[in-house]
Amino acid sequence: MIKFHDLKVGDIVYASYEGKRWEGEVVELNREDKQVCVDTGVQQFWFNPEDLSSLPVTEKQLLDYKFERHVNGDGAVKYMKGAFRIQVPKPGDFSDMEIWYREDRRHIREAIPFHELQNHYLQMTKIHLTKD
Repeated sequence: MIKFHDLKVGDIVYASYEGKRWEGEVVELNREDKQVCVDTGVQQFWFNPEDLSSLPVTEKQLLDYKFERHVNGDGAVKYMKGAFRIQVPKPGDFSDMEIWYREDRRHIREAIPFHELQNHYLQMTKIHLTKD
């Protein structure tokens, strides 16, 4: 379950209904009824927050979102999209990330879900993190 107040339009989440699960993008938030409209790629559906779960940050997810991968000489891996950078100390370990955009640097010392990374990206760049 994802807390309603943690969601923003543009976040990527898993939405579940009657045993089926879809990956989709949050396209609208109904704050009064605390419901979330998710575009599953087929059509848009309204879900309760308890029907939503998060995707992990993975290398595949970053590459799908057009990040470029670079291995540093010390074995650390850097992912780059424009001026935004993510660095992890070893491949596949997203439990200790350093992210930065221009002079804004953040060190995240625990694994976070992908929608939280999207929210950091939005706060830092003022642009939604999308596959485009």
